[in-house]
Amino acid sequence: MELKTFVFNPFYENTYLLYDENKEAVIVDPGCYEKFEQDELISFIHENDIKPLAILNTHCHIDHVLGNAFLKRHYGIPLWIPENEQEMFRSVEAYAFNWGIANYETSEPDHLYAEDETFELGDSSIRFIYAPGHSPGHMMLYIDKDATLIAGDVIFRESIGRSDLPGGDYATLESSIKQKVYTLPKDTNIFPGHGPQTTVGYEMMNNPFVKG
Repeated sequence: MELKTFVFNPFYENTYLLYDENKEAVIVDPGCYEKFEQDELISFIHENDIKPLAILNTHCHIDHVLGNAFLKRHYGIPLWIPENEQEMFRSVEAYAFNWGIANYETSEPDHLYAEDETFELGDSSIRFIYAPGHSPGHMMLYIDKDATLIAGDVIFRESIGRSDLPGGDYATLESSIKQKVYTLPKDTNIFPGHGPQTTVGYEMMNNPFVKG
């Protein structure tokens, strides 16, 4: 399994393209907003003969959904969002302008996914792990075969997600990290929604907000 990272939009959000040896892929948290960002993503996909199968959102804050409508239309692929993120997703259209996003385009989800549901990509299985606290329905994507966790905004390298946004709660976020992240194998690679890659073991020892 290959994972390509793109950093998009004014929030420096990590968009991930996850693809297998057959070049089938999912696009995780597409934050591409400007045309040059859209072009960067689709050029990489085209140049590497990759076939996107779906868009997967870990959660539905504005910086993680800006490219949903464009990519859904461009590739004719379904959009999957967590089942408890529908209200978050609908609210983006109302507050986008206040965050400096003038041309936000909304879209409709095609599937509301639940915890422990899976998305099959080649011979790998992407499992969804419910980890609220940053947002009420936040999910993480875990690929056991590759010891890979796409964590969204739950945990970052030596930091954690905000809990002061609507639907956030610090105690819930702390519990999600301890029970859903730190219980994974220590060599699990964490790919967060912002900033550099890290590992479960490193964060258990070095994260100043939640110790393992």
